[in-house]
Amino acid sequence: QVHLVESGGGLVQAGESLRLSCVVSGSIFWVYDMDWYRQAPENKRELVATITRGKDTNYSDSVKGRFTISRDNAKNTVYLQMNSLKPEDTGVYYCHYRYRSSDYWGQGTQVTVSS
Repeated sequence: QVHLVESGGGLVQAGESLRLSCVVSGSIFWVYDMDWYRQAPENKRELVATITRGKDTNYSDSVKGRFTISRDNAKNTVYLQMNSLKPEDTGVYYCHYRYRSSDYWGQGTQVTVSS
């Protein structure tokens, strides 16, 4: 059975940093492109960052230059380093991958940035 477990969220002040982790079990981690999404209250879930199996990365314009996605295939883990956090970065952050038309999600980790 596939499990994605996020951790690392918390309450920080604007300008501070957090590092999120997502451990994937029950699947062949290294073959998947991995994503981080976030969802603020009353908003749709939005794609924040993607890392391919070849470690190419892509970011939404709102986080480009501040966030860094990375992966450690030996640990079945994807990370999201978030620097210079802003109040608008507040939300629940989810890791995700898609395989054969199926979507796999973690339970999410809350990030709250105070001004």
